[in-house]
Amino acid sequence: MKKSLYYCLSLTLLFSTLLLTACAQQSRNPADVESRIKQVEENLLPAVQVEGQAPMNLKDRMAHHRVPGVSVAVVRNYEIEWARAYGFADVESKRPVTTETLFQAASISKSLNGVGVVKLAQDKKVDLKADINTYLKSWMFPYDSLSGNKKISLENLLSHTAGTSVHGFRGYAKGEPVPTLGQILNGQKPANSAAIRSMFAPDTRVQYSGGGTTITQQIVMDVTGMSYEDYMREKVLKPMGMSTSFYKQPDDVSTSLLATAYHADGSEVPGKYHTYPEMAAASLWTNPTELSRYIIETQLSLQGKSGKVLSKEFTTLRLTPHMGNAALGVFIDEKPDGKYFQHGGANEGFRCQYFGSMENGNGVVVMVNSDNGAIIQEVIRSVASVYGWEGFGGEVKKIVAMSDEQLKPFEGFYQLERDEKTYLNFSVSDHQLVLTQLWDGRRINFSPESDVDFFCKDFPFPLKFTKSVSGEVTQVLAFNRDVWKKDPNYKPITRTAITLTSAKLKALEGKYQLQQNKDLYVMITVQDDHLLAKQLWNGEEMTLVAESELDFFQKDNPYFPIRFIRGEDGAVKQMVALERDMLDKVE
Repeated sequence: MKKSLYYCLSLTLLFSTLLLTACAQQSRNPADVESRIKQVEENLLPAVQVEGQAPMNLKDRMAHHRVPGVSVAVVRNYEIEWARAYGFADVESKRPVTTETLFQAASISKSLNGVGVVKLAQDKKVDLKADINTYLKSWMFPYDSLSGNKKISLENLLSHTAGTSVHGFRGYAKGEPVPTLGQILNGQKPANSAAIRSMFAPDTRVQYSGGGTTITQQIVMDVTGMSYEDYMREKVLKPMGMSTSFYKQPDDVSTSLLATAYHADGSEVPGKYHTYPEMAAASLWTNPTELSRYIIETQLSLQGKSGKVLSKEFTTLRLTPHMGNAALGVFIDEKPDGKYFQHGGANEGFRCQYFGSMENGNGVVVMVNSDNGAIIQEVIRSVASVYGWEGFGGEVKKIVAMSDEQLKPFEGFYQLERDEKTYLNFSVSDHQLVLTQLWDGRRINFSPESDVDFFCKDFPFPLKFTKSVSGEVTQVLAFNRDVWKKDPNYKPITRTAITLTSAKLKALEGKYQLQQNKDLYVMITVQDDHLLAKQLWNGEEMTLVAESELDFFQKDNPYFPIRFIRGEDGAVKQMVALERDMLDKVE
């Protein structure tokens, strides 16, 4: 009897194992996987969808967003189910993106840096809760009154709760001098960012700080005695199977492996890409396939099924929010089907995003070589839809039919309640409201979803208008935050352009640094008979025409005034944009 029972149990277990194996093989059947890939490619939807809107395909959306190349990897059941690449790594040479092509991971660098720093704690070389000056040797953090007599910890730096300055970095174009880490920390030339200092006491709130992450780079070097890139390669990247990924500057790497960076208008970033000596915060080069290995290792370690770098205990610690949803190098998102760890990235000409589930072994990574990252969320939503992940869908709106005559009462000029100099204008065109931002001329179309509510199809930016008892439109609430009051007495500005000599225009050329944010620069150059202003942080360009020797406005938009200011010696020292932002001329 015992033998028969044992025999039956054995057969049952064997049958169950065979059934599970068969199901796993069936789910990974190449034809099934190919079918899911096809569905993802044909199922893209914008952030705000119109009810009944048909899905769009990836190729068309790449063209719409002017994105040269896209690389995607999908994780299912703790394995990379597929990875695909689309478009060009370099447009000029027609070099295609492959799944091996490396992109700048930008701020996703912070996630892998978090693994490296937490490993130091696991190896008992640091205490994540101790004062960071305990471990800094070659540079010490200069505490002052703004830190509120509280000490900053590694845990604070990794979770953006340290109260430190410098949100992010713009990198260094080819040919520009690259600063040392010490110069970056102190904001000394040739660093193009401000000194990293306290803005408020630690553990007060979450405020994103790439500057704080950069301090951890110095700590890694001081504690280990290794270069940062060597430590990350040997202790983090290689053990997780990220063999072609690196943090070092890519001077000696074959350019055939690297994607070229592009601005939102499709133009190439001069020099192909920027260099980021702020390695921990922004310099990782990798691809979705290798980032997927990081996701899988994190998921398995969290379950105690792997420990290539971190144990279950320390992975759990890394994924535990310190404040809000900010954990140690990652952000934790609550979805209907469980929690996800995630991070995005934005470098000059590159955008990226990953999600990894904390249960069930799912994940996705999308990387593009463009400043326009809108397509990333469209791809992620498509993947989530095809694979049945909940909580990734965009908003669905229904357009309410309104005639141009019904929309007319919303037309007019509106003034921002908290800034009397800032106006926008609403006009009616083709049964839609067109918002024109008077400070930069940008036009955004809005469709009605009720008699007072409007939405934009391109991004989630709702509008709600307020009417008086008599039915007159009086104000609009934008994005549930900004109140704009209708100003019936506003008179549109008109300006008269004049022509200046080349010599007078040349005197205005140069690089100008924003006083209130030392990370931001504007380059002024002469083009034909006018000035060209280029915002160096995003590549956007504006053509400026003169109305006096020192006063300019944006071509085709009289609401963007620029005034240059001379010093006592007669040389131009500053410029004022929008009568609000002061910029100092720098070398």
